[in-house]
Amino acid sequence: MTRVFSGVKPTGHLTLGNYLGALRQWAEIDQHRADALFCVVDLHALTVHHDPARVRRLTRQAATLLLASGLDPELCTVFVQSHVDEHTRLSYLLECVATDGEMRRMIQYKEKSPRERARGGSVRLSLLTYPVLMAADILAYGTDEVPVGDDQTQHVELARDLAVRFNHRYGHTFTVPKATAPKVAARVMNLQDPTSKMGKSQDAGPGVVHLLDEPDVIRKKIMRAVTDSEEDVVYDRGSRPGVANLLEILASCRGEEPEALSGGYDSYGALKKDTAEAVIEMLRPVQQRHRELCADPGAVDAVLREGAERARGIARPRVDAAYRAIGLLPA
Repeated sequence: MTRVFSGVKPTGHLTLGNYLGALRQWAEIDQHRADALFCVVDLHALTVHHDPARVRRLTRQAATLLLASGLDPELCTVFVQSHVDEHTRLSYLLECVATDGEMRRMIQYKEKSPRERARGGSVRLSLLTYPVLMAADILAYGTDEVPVGDDQTQHVELARDLAVRFNHRYGHTFTVPKATAPKVAARVMNLQDPTSKMGKSQDAGPGVVHLLDEPDVIRKKIMRAVTDSEEDVVYDRGSRPGVANLLEILASCRGEEPEALSGGYDSYGALKKDTAEAVIEMLRPVQQRHRELCADPGAVDAVLREGAERARGIARPRVDAAYRAIGLLPA
């Protein structure tokens, strides 16, 4: 059976982009067709300056939203990365296979390290090396497919390269994974800056719709979305990114194609209104289920404990095999 692994990083409140680009596909498709593992990758939140209490709070919120979005512990494995030691055990071995040049070519390191320096901080070594930890997240489970947004495909390519290199040097140990992406709305853009991704780190912006935003807040953000100076509604991601973003969001909510939807509108106002209502209705059951789960935190804790135990059982034999293959004496 195909094995799927993916995760979310608790660096901010989960957004509409996270839901349309990942969570919904995990719940509606991936957990039914594959042996699927979904993880809150909390160790990745430590690569930049952070508030420890906030990381813990966002980790719990993210795990709860994974379940509220439809992930079923009877069908898939839901857990927190730091609860499974095999991630960090394998990460160091892969650091011994990766090269400095590979790390410094990673796009996110190039983007984030100047921002850290600009805010007066030093760049943590973990910001440079965390793609290796991401590779360990993937390779520890014999993953075949990694559903990710297009901004993360470079990291999956690194995991592939490290798997091939390790297998060549030390004997076949790892499955070589591939990245997969949903066809529509794989990368939802910021409503105020449609050339930038709708990211979790942009917590306080009117261009970001969070999964737990109240309906009136969602409606206000979408009605204020940036479009352009033209009057007609045309789907053209290159020259009309704001309108294209709204059409892609609406299309993903309705299960239709953005090009087909564009012909049904003669004003931006009507498009924005329909998009807002579609998003509100889509998120309504997620928000209701989230409230129910928050009322029973013990149930969420139990899911995470059982998920970590299951994940550990899958990962440990492969990581132990990697330790033997690379030359370490068994304990």
